[in-house]
Amino acid sequence: MASVKVELLRQNRKAGATLSAMNKITQTMLYRQSLISYAEKHGVTKAAIRYHTNHQYIYRWRKRYDGTLQSLADRSHRPHHHPNQHRPEEIKLIDNMRRRNPNTGLVVFWVKLRQRGYTRSISGLYRFLRKRGQMAVKLPNPKYIPKPYEQMTYPGQRGQIDVKFVPAACLVGDAADQKFYQYTFIDEYSRFRYLEAFEEHSTYSSSLFLRHVVEKFPYAIACIQTDNGSEFTNRLNNSKSDRPTLFEKTLSELGIQHKLIRPYTPRHNGKVERSHRKDNEEFYASHRFFSFADFSSQLALRQRQYNNFPMRPLNWLSPFAGFISLLFFVTYH
Repeated sequence: MASVKVELLRQNRKAGATLSAMNKITQTMLYRQSLISYAEKHGVTKAAIRYHTNHQYIYRWRKRYDGTLQSLADRSHRPHHHPNQHRPEEIKLIDNMRRRNPNTGLVVFWVKLRQRGYTRSISGLYRFLRKRGQMAVKLPNPKYIPKPYEQMTYPGQRGQIDVKFVPAACLVGDAADQKFYQYTFIDEYSRFRYLEAFEEHSTYSSSLFLRHVVEKFPYAIACIQTDNGSEFTNRLNNSKSDRPTLFEKTLSELGIQHKLIRPYTPRHNGKVERSHRKDNEEFYASHRFFSFADFSSQLALRQRQYNNFPMRPLNWLSPFAGFISLLFFVTYH
């Protein structure tokens, strides 16, 4: 039987079958050709017995066979006409609506068609649109173009303050069940940072931290920018929105302007938020704290390292070196 198949293949090649046609030849087609050849030589009954099939199968394929393997290929079972296919008037309605609404999604498009007499299901419409390549063309989302950020011109012109929750994974030993917080001040002009550890997250802690910032920062501070957290303001607290917090009272007492960023927009406090991201990568990812005193001492070391590290925005000077050069300039000019 294998030799018969090989011989039939050789005959087809000699008959001039193309390479593309040969690529489409399947084992089933070769089986049918061998079956028909055997039936013509020995009869339908013997062929049915030898090839384990029935007479009707042999008759059907012998009638279809025209001497080429392609005539023995399976034909599509798809009907030439479907009783539920879209009628010409429905196709015209869909084409007109899609031309006027190229970006309308499936559901809205279907509802608009229904309002104009279309009666088919949304799944039927989906299959029709997909088959014809008429699915909605999705428009690109408009790009966000941020406003140019105001550049500071001298130290203390504006500083940013924020609070970072110390990751629980960093707290081990006696500190495992406690909560620690990192308060951060950063001067927008010099990038100088002051960090302090706290055991509570409140407007009292914020007020105390602000006083420490004013003591440590060598220049007068004109403005402090924060988010809308309750440790800074009651702006988002409907029941207390008209009451200043202790932090705001301290700002007023020290003659410092308070600037609040837009709610739920942390990127407007970008410098302090970015510094917290760096803290995560360079400090919290590799440090563990056994107590609050341990956390405070390691955070102080982190502050010294940061303030002595060269930065590109400062022409590769560190915040501390920038202070020294500015003091030298002011003193001798």
